[in-house]
Order: sequence, then C-alpha cells, then structure tokens
Amino acid sequence: MILNRVLIWDGCHNVRDLGGLNTRTGSKTRWGAVVRSDNPSKLTAAGWSSLYAYGIRTIISLRTDGQPEDTPDTAPRPADITTLQLAVEDINDAEFVQQWVSSGLWCTPLYYRDALRRWPERHVTAIAAVARARPGGVLIHCRRGNDRTGIVTILLLALVGVLPEEIAADYELSPDPERAELLARQHTSAHDVILSTLAQLDAEAYLRAGGLSQADLNAIRVRFF
Repeated sequence: MILNRVLIWDGCHNVRDLGGLNTRTGSKTRWGAVVRSDNPSKLTAAGWSSLYAYGIRTIISLRTDGQPEDTPDTAPRPADITTLQLAVEDINDAEFVQQWVSSGLWCTPLYYRDALRRWPERHVTAIAAVARARPGGVLIHCRRGNDRTGIVTILLLALVGVLPEEIAADYELSPDPERAELLARQHTSAHDVILSTLAQLDAEAYLRAGGLSQADLNAIRVRFF
C-alpha cells in the first residue's frame, strides 16, 4: 500500500488517488484515473485549482434519495468540470431505515452487503458513469467520502482485481472514531468487515447481473490501467 495517495486539496479532508494499488496479476492501478473524496463543495478557490491541476474533469456525486444534500460551493468550480448526481441509496425504503438508519449502523460497513443486495441497478449506474466519463480524471464523492463512496470504490477496485487487503487498507485511510466504536460494540472492525464483504462479492458477476455492459466493464479496466 502506497500511503502518499492522500491528496491535499484545501477545504476537503478525505481525498486520495486510487492509483498505485496492487492487483492479483501483479500490476498496479494507474495514478490520476479515479480519486475519492468527501464533498468538494467545501473546496476553496485554491482547492479547486488543485483539483483541476490534478486532471479531474468529471465529478460523480453519490446521493441518497429522500435525504436533502444540496450544499452551495464555497468557491466557484471550474466551468468545464462535468458534474453528475446519482442516487445510490434510498431512505424511502422503510425496511432499510429500520435496520440501518435507526440502529445507528448506517455509518459503518456492516450495511454494505445489504445495500448491494437492495440496489444493484443504482450501483451499476455509478460504475457506468465512471466507465463513460470524458477523458481526464474522475472524482467520486459523497458527503464524508466514507460509505457511499466506500461501496462504489470497493466495486471498482474489486472489478479490476485489486487485492482484498489493499482495498481494506484503502478504506481504513478514512478514519472515523464513531464508526470504530460502533464496530467494536459489534465485536468486529472495519478491516474485518470489508474483507468479509469482499469474500462474498464477485464484482464482475454482480455488476453484469445489474445490467453493466461488456463495453463498460472494458472501459473501467482501461481507465485503471
């Protein structure tokens, strides 16, 4: 795991490149292809300049239906940045709310497998957006850059064959003391939950079943390598 993937963009606090990760075939993911972050609307003018200089040209904003999340940009974003807003979760789903939101476990990876089960088509839409993005780097984000971003990142990295330990270690670079405490009460850790989730996930089969095309699968692999 290369730790200097962490990027310093003024106004955001959870930004890193998904390049430099080891895969099952011995290759490494490409730098500058996909970046994950918390909400870029908090970026200052200097932060936006850093993002643009890094090559980001598409921003995919992961949303939750039923949850207001629009926040004005602190500083203007570059005019030629393409921004897509995609809802990958739905808190109008009463069963989901009862199991995860009301329990307080929504901010932990314990809910990931259930989210993947409930909303494959929504997750496919997010992966397809990465595949079809214009030339240049892609930024995927949610409010904190932890959970919705975490799920889509897991799918992307598993799809291109990144080693499970590397995926889990990447997730742990988004520290959250509340999450750690909640998981400890469940007698587990983020590391263990992510590895367990990956052990039961065939990313390619999951995405194909959700409707992702072969062309999009190929495009994701080209983007990362």
